[in-house]
Formats: sequence, structure tokens, C-alpha cells
Amino acid sequence: MKGVILAAGRGERLRPLTDDRPKVVLKVANRPIVEYALENLDPFVDEFVMVVRYEKEKLAEILGDEFNGKPVTYVEQLPGDGTAKAIESAKGHVGDGDFIVVNGDIYFEIEAIKDLISVFRRENADAALILKYFDDLSNFGKVEVERSLVKGIKEKPGGTSGYANLGIYAFRPTVFEFIKKTGLSERGEYEITDTINLMIDGGRKVVYAPYKGYWNDIGRPWDLLTLNEYLLKNKLRHRVMGTVEAGAVLVPPVEVGEGTVIRSGAYVIGPVRIGRNSRIGPNCFIRPYTSIGDNCHVGNAVEIKNSIIMDNSNAPHLNYVGDSIIGEETNLGAGTITANLRHDRGNIKVEVKGRLEDSGRYKLGAIIGHGVKVGINVTIYPGRKIGSNSFIGPGVIVDKNVPSGTLVVVNQEKAMRGMND
Repeated sequence: MKGVILAAGRGERLRPLTDDRPKVVLKVANRPIVEYALENLDPFVDEFVMVVRYEKEKLAEILGDEFNGKPVTYVEQLPGDGTAKAIESAKGHVGDGDFIVVNGDIYFEIEAIKDLISVFRRENADAALILKYFDDLSNFGKVEVERSLVKGIKEKPGGTSGYANLGIYAFRPTVFEFIKKTGLSERGEYEITDTINLMIDGGRKVVYAPYKGYWNDIGRPWDLLTLNEYLLKNKLRHRVMGTVEAGAVLVPPVEVGEGTVIRSGAYVIGPVRIGRNSRIGPNCFIRPYTSIGDNCHVGNAVEIKNSIIMDNSNAPHLNYVGDSIIGEETNLGAGTITANLRHDRGNIKVEVKGRLEDSGRYKLGAIIGHGVKVGINVTIYPGRKIGSNSFIGPGVIVDKNVPSGTLVVVNQEKAMRGMND
């Protein structure tokens, strides 16, 4: 059985973190998102087929041509957008056998795949879906069910409750006949949900398995923080492979990678994961639900809380980083502070694709892209974004989003005169 992973999307809502890379390679708890899907598919498939398009070279560079000894094949998505078109792109690589499809930008537990295969085979079905019950389907389409059968998938019904599709499927090759018949949706995409409706109308047997485990559709920056917290809370074990100097304190669970040095005076409260060859301390405070990547530097008088610091980034002097995401190759100047709380303690709103969205979080700091250089004594307001490869000059107050590749400096006026004038 082949495992098809849909990984062609641009991840527009995750910008600036996806300015130069597909969202499936963004690291959460120091691992690319897509690896969690591969890991849970691994016991059930003999090959992985990655459907790619946007910045496809980055994904191939990170994953390589195998995962856990099983081949990984990269297939470029056919012209056109949507999940049905993405699945059709894998047609020549799945052969005549049954296959599993998962969205590459979701997190799920292995039980979802176990239950999917079980109901698919037990019911001798043409297709199977994993569904989850939600009290509010405002952000989902509603899946109508009867016993173990899927009877149809409707557009977002508003605030009603019911089952939602999680983006995890099993198909027989006959699905490709119905993909050919699938037209453009109102969004201008070829949707696999429309294909499934055509299968049902055509008398094909479509079944489902209910899922009660953890699931995360990683579509917005704060979803990364939510998943990071879940993984550190539930999957981390205390393991120290680096060096911890006398006078440093680790409160388990804390994972420290090879070559990393935790210097005297550092105080780390788990769950925290620190990658390889990083320098932590001296005299810093790292609080729970923080992931720090490889080759990072967290220095003197720095406090980090509930944040993701990606590879090769630094917070070296007198910094506070709270509820924030810092991309790769980024440096915070001395005294840079990320604010993460409104005075009225209201939810933080973030601009996503040109409009403000409620993050649902009353604490949310900065979202900083890759290759950003931040000068000394910079203050960043809650929920603000700084685009990749930007430079923020000394003393700037970042109260608006900064586009990628932008220089921001303070216009400073000075008056100078002699002491006796």
C-alpha cells in the first residue's frame, strides 16, 4: 500500500514563515511538520509519494529519497489547484492497489490510520474517511453519516455541530474515474470532497471511522504554537545528550541535543526541547513549552517562554521572547522585547492575507520570518509580523507588520550645543 502526502500548498496564511519554503517543512518541536505524518503512516505503507509544487526543492533537500528505509517519490502537482487535482497527480505512482492519502500540513495520531484501514477493509469500501465530531462546524464542511456510511459532504453550515472531514483518506484506484468528472468548486479548485460526493451519487461505498484523538490543521502561525505545546507536553522525555555545567538547573522533562552546552546559571523548566550544537546561558531563564533548534544561542539575561526558536537563530543578550515564533537565521539585538499581552487582556488579532483574524489567544507575541536582523532596544507589539530578510534598526517600536525585505529605522533628530552655550 502506498502513502500519498499532499504537500504542494504555498501556506499563504503562515507567511512570513513560508516566504521561501513550503509549510510542511516548518519545524515544530524541532521536527518538520510532514515528518509526523510520515511517521504515523510508516507501519502501514511500503512507499511514500509526495505531491509537491511550491518550493519543492526545499522539501526534497530536507527529506531526501527515503524515510525509515522506505522510498520517497516526489511528484509535481498537475496544473490546477485543489486536493482532487493533487491526488490525481499521484495516479501513475500508486499502481493498481489501494492507497492512503493525508494532507501534509495536519497533525494526527497513529490511531487514525489504524482505524481508517480497519473500516476500509472490513466494509470492503471504495473509499474511507477519518471524521471528528465538533460542536461548532463554522470552519468545516459537514459530513452527513448513517451508521458507518458517508452520505454526503456539505459546505460550511455555520455554528451547528456534527462530523468534519480531517483530510485523511483511503481509496481504491476507482477514485480516479470520479476525479476526472470533478469540476471546479466555487473557490476555483478541484476538491476531493466534491469527488467523494460524486462517488456516493454513483453508488460507490464510502465509509468512515470516528476519531477522538488530537488533530491540528496547521493553517495559521498560532497553530504552530498550539501543536508545539501538545508535542512537548505529551511526547517529550527527559534526555540530556549535551553538556550541562555546574550551576545550571534543568527541571524535567528537558531534552538537550548533542553538542549543546547549558552554561552555569541557566534555569530551564520543562517541557523544553533544545537541539544540537546550541549555546544556552549563562544566566538565562527558559520556561515551559519552548523549542530551541540546532545551532542557536540563548545568552545572558534572556527569558524565553512558550516559543519556537528555529535553527541558527539567536537571542543573545537581555531579550524577552514570549509566545512567539522566530524563524531560521534570525538575530535579536540586545534589549529586544516581544510584547505578548494587551493591556485589556483581550484576544490578540493578527493580520492574515490582508484581514485581521482573532487568534483565540490572549497571549501571542511576534511572528518573525527567516534571515531577520533586529537591532538593539527594539520593542515588538503583540501579534506583529516581521517579514523574512528584513532589518529592524535600533530603538524601533514595531507596531505594524513589516513586509519581507524591508529596512525599518527611526528618523532621529538631535540638537547639539556646547555645555556653556
